[in-house]
Amino acid sequence: MRPFALIAPLTALALIAGGAIAGGVTAQQPKKATAPRDWAAYVVQAPSGAFIIGNPGAPVRLVEYLSYTCGSCAQFMAEAKVPLKDGYVRRGAVRIEVRHAVRDPIDMAAALLARCAGPGGFVSATDAIFAEQRDWARRGAAWWSANAAALQSETRLMQLKAAAEGSGLSTLMRGRGMSDATIDRCFATPTDLNRLTAMADASWKVIKGTPTFVINGKTGGGGHWETLEPQLRAAGAR
Repeated sequence: MRPFALIAPLTALALIAGGAIAGGVTAQQPKKATAPRDWAAYVVQAPSGAFIIGNPGAPVRLVEYLSYTCGSCAQFMAEAKVPLKDGYVRRGAVRIEVRHAVRDPIDMAAALLARCAGPGGFVSATDAIFAEQRDWARRGAAWWSANAAALQSETRLMQLKAAAEGSGLSTLMRGRGMSDATIDRCFATPTDLNRLTAMADASWKVIKGTPTFVINGKTGGGGHWETLEPQLRAAGAR
């Protein structure tokens, strides 16, 4: 039998199966698949001032104690961004709480700028600050050493604003679209400075160095992604 002889019978069967004939039954359209939620974009601020990133119902809750002037923290962030934030957090398996463990004035200036970006901009600002740490941290340390004595008569916020400019942190934030008016507001009132100071004091009462991780209430993870990931998976991250 030639292949073409099968066309008519197969066509009729397709129409019947599709409901186009035999009583006018309409075929049921397949449901469109719903795109999974991007939990990495879900960021809220806790009453303590900490930023919380990810699914509130995640099986794994990771607390990160970080310092912007900590070289090991910058290394961890570079290692972990793709697998942790773009992987586990994005698909809702891990929720991160960032607690600042401020170590020095340049660190405090960086934290104020990152937090000034608000929940919608905190994560990307933090990533940018850590990515450029080698440049601004070196400049900032030299600038602070040369200018700290002359700033003694200024308020703490004015000292930190000057440090942000002298280190290049403000320039970095401008390059990301932060306006001068917004930068001014970052250092205008002591509200967040006081909150950060309290958070840092609380952090250093429970940690010995940065980065430090707490996984579902238990300290662990070492200081690198390669030692943290197995513990996240053991805790239920998939």
